[in-house]
Formats: sequence, C-alpha cells, structure tokens
Amino acid sequence: MARTLLAVGLLLTVLTAGCGVRPSDVITGRSAVSGSSAGAGLYLISHGELALVLRATKPSPGPSSAAATLTLLAAGPTPSERSAGLSSEVPAATAPATVTPSADEPGITVTMSGAVLPLSTVAANQIICTVVFAVPGEGTTPVTLVGPDGTRPPWTCPLE
Repeated sequence: MARTLLAVGLLLTVLTAGCGVRPSDVITGRSAVSGSSAGAGLYLISHGELALVLRATKPSPGPSSAAATLTLLAAGPTPSERSAGLSSEVPAATAPATVTPSADEPGITVTMSGAVLPLSTVAANQIICTVVFAVPGEGTTPVTLVGPDGTRPPWTCPLE
C-alpha cells in the first residue's frame, strides 16, 4: 500500500511539474489610444444599468453628430446588441432631435420630436449621457430636454 501511494505521489509530481509554463519578462504594450472615436457612443441598458456601447456608423466611419447619435439611440439596440442582453427605454418617437448649447445658462438643450415629460428616469439618463458623450469637452454639463409637451429641468449624466 505504501508503494502504491508513493508511486501515485511520484506520478502526480511528474505530471504537474511538466506543465510547460515558463517565467517570462514583463511584456509591454502601446500607449492608450486618444482622440475622437470613430462612430457613435450610445448608452443602452445592461442588467438594469447604463452601459456605453460604441457603434460603427455607415457610410462615414468618422465621429457622429449628437443629433445623429440620438437618432440611433431612438432606433434601439441592433439585433446583435439585443442578443447580448442590451435594451433601451428611449421611445422611437423622440427622434429626430436637435442639440444646441443653452442660450440662458451653461449647458445643452436637446429638443426632441416626441414627449419628454413621461420619459422614465432611465430613458432620460440614456439620452443625457449619450448627448454628453457625443459633444466633445462637455463633461458634467447639464442637459435640458425639451419636447412638444414641455421641458424637463437641466440634468447631468449620473455616470460622469
């Protein structure tokens, strides 16, 4: 019995020692990419939370305008995004939209085609975060949503 245990122990030692992983030096990479991104950044919903989704735009792969990005957001997730578990609460009727700097105070005004007052907090945050991401250098700027039914007070993206 002792020989059997010794043989099994020796066999395990030989098998685990020869796994083939060798130590190496540190492997360095390139510096992080900077500058404007190609395509559009949309905030969709993943597991109940806002999630940034970068979507290539056609025909131009360059940066997308905030209004064009909102049209993509209102169209909802693509079939592949849906199959990945992404969703949206932004109604299709909110597009088209115009995005302009606020005249009275610092911020951005988004004038939507559809009603803005009944939007859920998640839908409003999707729109606001998408606009802030699309307008370079705006960061924590408040966004005011305006629709044919009224105006929502200025709000900042909760993720910024």
